[in-house]
Amino acid sequence: MQIYRANIIYTPQSDHFEVASRGFIAVNDGRVEGVYSELPQHLSGHAVTDWGDRLLIPAMNDMHVHAPQYRNQGIAMDLELLPWLQNYTFPEEMKYADTGYAERMYRRFVRDLWRFGTMRSCVFATIHTESTRLLMHLFQEAGMGAMVGKVGMNRNCPEGLSEKVEDMVKGYEELIAEFSMPDEQVPPLVQPIITPRFIPSCTPEMLRACGQLAVKYQLPVQSHLSENKDEIAWVQQLEKESTSYGDAYNRYDLFGQTPTVMAHCVWTDGEELELMKRNGVMVAHCPTSNFNVASGMAPIRKFLEEGLRVGLGSDISGGHDLNIFRMMVYAIQVSKMHYQQNHEQPFLTLSEAFWLATKSAGSFFGHVGSFEPGYEFDALVIDDSDLNHDNYSLLHRLERYIYLGDDRQIVHRFCRGKEIMEPEIK
Repeated sequence: MQIYRANIIYTPQSDHFEVASRGFIAVNDGRVEGVYSELPQHLSGHAVTDWGDRLLIPAMNDMHVHAPQYRNQGIAMDLELLPWLQNYTFPEEMKYADTGYAERMYRRFVRDLWRFGTMRSCVFATIHTESTRLLMHLFQEAGMGAMVGKVGMNRNCPEGLSEKVEDMVKGYEELIAEFSMPDEQVPPLVQPIITPRFIPSCTPEMLRACGQLAVKYQLPVQSHLSENKDEIAWVQQLEKESTSYGDAYNRYDLFGQTPTVMAHCVWTDGEELELMKRNGVMVAHCPTSNFNVASGMAPIRKFLEEGLRVGLGSDISGGHDLNIFRMMVYAIQVSKMHYQQNHEQPFLTLSEAFWLATKSAGSFFGHVGSFEPGYEFDALVIDDSDLNHDNYSLLHRLERYIYLGDDRQIVHRFCRGKEIMEPEIK
């Protein structure tokens, strides 16, 4: 049993923060036993790690990030989605055929996730099995949670990023054999996630094979959905029998038949939205990417009112920032722009944005993202003393950190109860 004392802040529900000023949190075997304002009698014999006036909050979760695009952050932000892919993204991803290059970049990528307090991620790799395996091992070494996808692609892409369906399946089955342990009660921190890049880059045979892998091995799925109007029109041409972009995935068992997260959903509405609700598909909201590649503004308030699950994603490198705290700020700002357009739906509150980044997103990984009993202890300790917090309430201090702070104020990071030290850069 570990007991920690600090200013504890978390969001069991989206509409308010739970606050324990100088409270105690008990952690047993990596899971929260309880949060207390006073230490109860049954815990009185245990040592207490006291972090003083620091803030203790759940760790961040990134629901959509492209690891091989890490080097391209902040480059070609004046292009729309499709030319950005062809001219910058695909050439960079081809380099990951070289595992030496992959290791150099992936080590820096994992280290920077650590820097910003992101302890769980849904990650796109590339088509390259060996580089994908390397990335998964780096997450394991770091002790950080990740669902990592070997990307499926075999059309509308450079030859160096196209893979035969049978080779894609073979590569996945190797990774599944190595990293999936379905008989264990606690799922592995690092596991494969089935990852068709998006409908335009996958033939029906590739999509069908991805769906079959997901169902056969009961693995989660991630991809892109309704990000850009030109992309949506392209999907309509390629999948003429489908009634929506989401229905195209659904026909291949890639839309909620197993846990599924779809990035962007900027233009999701009507039948597609209803299908997402029925199938329990999660939205990965990536506000910086949607702005940078001129896709639009996802209607997150509408999604929440419709009961969709939503998390936040950095979408490196369509997005330019790995910091999920910044994604909270941008998500609030996007919702305010929606509000200015129609004044019908209120913009996101701070507690809602925090809940999206923690408990809502964390639900994709299990009992993650809160300090309620039974939740895995993924946590950050924030020393905000250099942000001049005198005379501010705890919630105003958290708000100032979200808007003004950075990785320098994160002094401890935990995943599944284990403190995570800075990953090695070679």
